[in-house]
Amino acid sequence: MSETRRSRIEDLLALEPTDQFLRYSLAMELEKEGDHDRSLAGLSQLQRDSAPYVPAFFMAAQQLTKLSRITDARETLRRGIEEARQQNNSHAAGEMSEFLASLGSAGE
Repeated sequence: MSETRRSRIEDLLALEPTDQFLRYSLAMELEKEGDHDRSLAGLSQLQRDSAPYVPAFFMAAQQLTKLSRITDARETLRRGIEEARQQNNSHAAGEMSEFLASLGSAGE
């Protein structure tokens, strides 16, 4: 039986539980498997780290949009844009701003 990508990531996380990229990778694998609750929880935790992981905001917003949770996606993007600016990541701030604009201002 072959080891899954998720199990390999989980094995690495057992050794490096605070590694943001590994935690992000696990959240992305969970999304691929359709486990949106666990995926979004992992992305949310990354957003609350002492040094928030900026890509987690964008990926959470995209996932929320797919789940038709547009208001939540907009809020996540606003927080992500602010965090990206604080971390001097103008590229990420720009991408999230464009995505936010694409969502418009209509209700869900």
